[in-house]
Amino acid sequence: MAVLPIRIMGDPVLHAPAAPVDEITDEIRTLVADMYETMDAAPGVGLAAPQVGVGLRIFVYTYQDDDGAPWRGVVINPELWMRPLVPGAPDPDEESEGCLSFPGERFPLRRSEAVLVTGTDLEGDPVRIEVDGWRARIMQHEFDHLDGVLYVDRISDGDWKTAQKIARKQGWGRPGASWMPGVDDLDA
Repeated sequence: MAVLPIRIMGDPVLHAPAAPVDEITDEIRTLVADMYETMDAAPGVGLAAPQVGVGLRIFVYTYQDDDGAPWRGVVINPELWMRPLVPGAPDPDEESEGCLSFPGERFPLRRSEAVLVTGTDLEGDPVRIEVDGWRARIMQHEFDHLDGVLYVDRISDGDWKTAQKIARKQGWGRPGASWMPGVDDLDA
């Protein structure tokens, strides 16, 4: 297993729809193991294959509730269904999120409160995940990456302008920009 560099906003792989996985090979298994390693080193609660430079429809996730129950897995070729969004502005304290591909920043974003995700696991077996709350947020965030959408693409106009200023100041927004978890000093 290896920690992989995480691509930063502006890298073309982050802004294009990912391709379906046709076959689960040893190469795919190694990629998923490396994605877990990278997500844990970052640390993050999810990581999509495009974030490590691979344009395939795969994401991994991990989350631990206050009760300490671990929740961890992989979804290959996911499909996502969401409960309709509640109208109104997002609560900056309760609905802010960050992204390993826009590291060190957090912005409020309204997401659906509940989702259903289907796909397959590494053995090719069906996966069906029905979640709400932060787990639903994680699923939506990672699924967006597979469609070439970063969460900063969805934030309010005022926050989007702030995000663009940050990206310019950091030198992001260009092909090849990345950071290495465990090496680079970034808070994502």
